[in-house]
Amino acid sequence: MFISPMLLATSDTAFSDPQYIFEPKIDGHRLIFSQQNSTIRLYTRHNNDCTRQYPELLLPFGDDIVLDGEVACYDPATGLVDFESIMTRFMAKKSEKIQQLTRTLPVTFVIFDVLHYKGQDLQQLPLMQRKELLAGLTLPSDRFGIIPFIEGEGEALFRQMEGLGLEGMVGKKKDTKYYNRRHSAWQKVINWSYADVYITGYRKAQFGWLACVPNESGKMRPSGIIEFGATPTHKKAFYGVSKALITGEDREYVYVEPRIRARVKMRNWTKAGNLRIPVFMEFIV
Repeated sequence: MFISPMLLATSDTAFSDPQYIFEPKIDGHRLIFSQQNSTIRLYTRHNNDCTRQYPELLLPFGDDIVLDGEVACYDPATGLVDFESIMTRFMAKKSEKIQQLTRTLPVTFVIFDVLHYKGQDLQQLPLMQRKELLAGLTLPSDRFGIIPFIEGEGEALFRQMEGLGLEGMVGKKKDTKYYNRRHSAWQKVINWSYADVYITGYRKAQFGWLACVPNESGKMRPSGIIEFGATPTHKKAFYGVSKALITGEDREYVYVEPRIRARVKMRNWTKAGNLRIPVFMEFIV
């Protein structure tokens, strides 16, 4: 049974509120765990079946159940969540590769909500009642965990997330039911990182600016594509200036001299040295 997940609105700043609980934001991907008539199916937020990707999670609970959470990989060296590892797991298709990764990159299903249990639909219950039911579950293995939360003190939790370099936090209103869409009763606060980059080209089709940063020798190296954050005014200003800086083009891109600088915010640097989900903030003069 797939249930469309409740999605997060965005808060620009951390906040505290006695009507909310606050949870760490886990840097994995959303997972709906469904056990119906002893059959377990796993789904992404977009209703893609990913059951075969995570064989270590195909362990039964005592009764039929539908759970909402995040599937994640942890770096054994640091103990921190590693988004690139969970993407490696998710993209694996061949059975031999999946079995190998189950040993070398095991996943954990971090549960934060229970939506059905013992044939009962729980989505209309207030969040704190669902949390109470969740806390009473017996988990089938140490590959399953329940997200911790604190009440009211969101700003304190966010400072901890910043100190640990984690993705951020989620605030959830205590009395809310479960909505099968994006809703302001659940709000994410992202712990952004920031970088200054040079724009060295642009995509011909849909919007995208090529970002580069200087390496140790001062030469430019590609670091990703900026697709978000630029307003029509920013785009007009960029294309007005860049016409005089064009150095060449190919089927997909027009290339320009590295003269235009910009500040971006991002989730983090990838292991390959790229910006993860960069968002344009401003030009640097």
